[in-house]
Amino acid sequence: MCGIVGYIGKNNIKEQLLDGLKELEYRGYDSAGFSIMKDGELYSYKAVGKIKNLVEKAKDFQVEGFGLGIAHTRWATHGKPTEINAHPHFAEFSSIVHNGIIENYQSIKTQLEKKGINFLSQTDTEVIVKLFEDNLDNDAFKAFKTTINELKGAYATLLLTQKEPKTMFFAKVGSPLLIAKNDEEIFFASSDAPVVGKAKKVIYLEDGDYGYVKDNQIHLYRDNEETKLNWSDLPKNKEFAQKEGFRFFMEKEIYEQSNVIVETMIGRVSEEGINFEELDKNFLDGITNITICACGTSYHAGMVGSYLLQRNAKIKTTLEIGSEFRYKEPILTKDTLFIVISQSGETADTLEALKMAKKAGLKTLAICNVDNSSIVRLADKTILTRAGIEKGVASTKAFATQVMVLWMLSNYFGNINEYEIFMKISKACEVTEKLHEKIKRLSKRYLHGHGFFYIGRDVFYPLALEGALKLKEISYLHAEGYPAGEMKHGPIALADPELYTIALLSKNLLFDKTKSNIEELSSRDSTILTIASEEIETTDDFIKVNESNHYMIEFYEMMIITQLLAMEISIRLGNDVDMPRNLAKSVTVE
Repeated sequence: MCGIVGYIGKNNIKEQLLDGLKELEYRGYDSAGFSIMKDGELYSYKAVGKIKNLVEKAKDFQVEGFGLGIAHTRWATHGKPTEINAHPHFAEFSSIVHNGIIENYQSIKTQLEKKGINFLSQTDTEVIVKLFEDNLDNDAFKAFKTTINELKGAYATLLLTQKEPKTMFFAKVGSPLLIAKNDEEIFFASSDAPVVGKAKKVIYLEDGDYGYVKDNQIHLYRDNEETKLNWSDLPKNKEFAQKEGFRFFMEKEIYEQSNVIVETMIGRVSEEGINFEELDKNFLDGITNITICACGTSYHAGMVGSYLLQRNAKIKTTLEIGSEFRYKEPILTKDTLFIVISQSGETADTLEALKMAKKAGLKTLAICNVDNSSIVRLADKTILTRAGIEKGVASTKAFATQVMVLWMLSNYFGNINEYEIFMKISKACEVTEKLHEKIKRLSKRYLHGHGFFYIGRDVFYPLALEGALKLKEISYLHAEGYPAGEMKHGPIALADPELYTIALLSKNLLFDKTKSNIEELSSRDSTILTIASEEIETTDDFIKVNESNHYMIEFYEMMIITQLLAMEISIRLGNDVDMPRNLAKSVTVE
């Protein structure tokens, strides 16, 4: 989850930029850098890893008086986390930072290379600054407008050029960007957090906005016409700013999933199919089966993956709980690809299982959210989920991105192309006001029963397990996930009006069979909430998902609903959903 900071003023530019980057650390990153324009010269520093590395690298650089600065924390998408790929990016006399994805960067890059323009990085961002200089004649603002008009995709960007040393250019499409000010300073940022306590007023830029700042004057263009500046008051609380107006980090992270899922796909999903720069095409040579090992939420993601890998890649896939695998004296053969999944990369049971697989000579692959973690360092190959830092203890966006990586792997290994379906998932993860309000109203009916059953079939069974886990973690109510077809093999004995059943009913997978299981519970007078694209008359409550032609679109819509339902029930019970009792974010003990 990349972050942008910009500063125009005379109050220790370097420290202003570094302080702003530190306020964005909660978003997650793997490299950082800044550029400062002072007396017509550009000074730039970049470092891989934590911001402290950047601080150390630039410790001898001192700057006083007025200047302009741009800074960035990067989460690798195009290109690996290296210093060359870190922002800012440069051309001959200009520097740029950028969040988002330039969809047509490859075609622009090819055109520029034909003109003899060379590139250093693997990023799409470098293309923007090189294109800007190629477009530049005498009018830098005209060149900037021409450049952004040639871009397709999403971007929030700040640009400095020695040709206009007292000017900062900005533009926003898709990715967030704001302008803030006090009496003497102007700030840019990708969220409120870096400017709270420093600025008084803010403008949240709209898609299509662009402009420049010169001589402390902000020139904002909307629909290609300069527009009036409409300032709002900034929040005063830093944690509130980090939450971006949401009540809890968990709520913010549920809403973020629509954007985060795109981060996971960037550079990997295209019309030609799936590409992982982390893997070689011969990665599966000698492999006849796959074992997935994980714990908790990651285990549920792994279970979804086991369905998808067998269905799409036609590879026998087994699933193991990390804490059990270590002690069952497993038979490990070298024709097995051993996949471990962990949000933190430090999960003790999963790490020990990975060590066993490595000792036995198995090929290993980690799916993880934290680069340079223990699991990442040990595994042969790693695919990062790019979820950004997840502050809520109960995982939401980490689960969403883990499932996405496994789904992409099933396409990659199976040599199939579900590009059009992948492109619909971001929309499926959007939280509408109408949906959230309905769940808030429904939640008051599900507070005081003797338990919850979440039921589903196929990939909706692990989603039922995950939905039940979310509710247990933050509401402290008893909840269990079951395969819908297993209810009649014992659990249905519990059915009565005080047993709440959350039924996940897919129109695209085993609809009639799951519907029949729901009716069995209904006939025993269980209270049922059905999540489906069509209403079942015999159930008590209904949350509608959109009609779609693929079960994974339904999966992600239902995932959002189960997360919101657990959160709203917990809030009604007066719980702190971000810090549930007895739990930790990273489980580093057995």
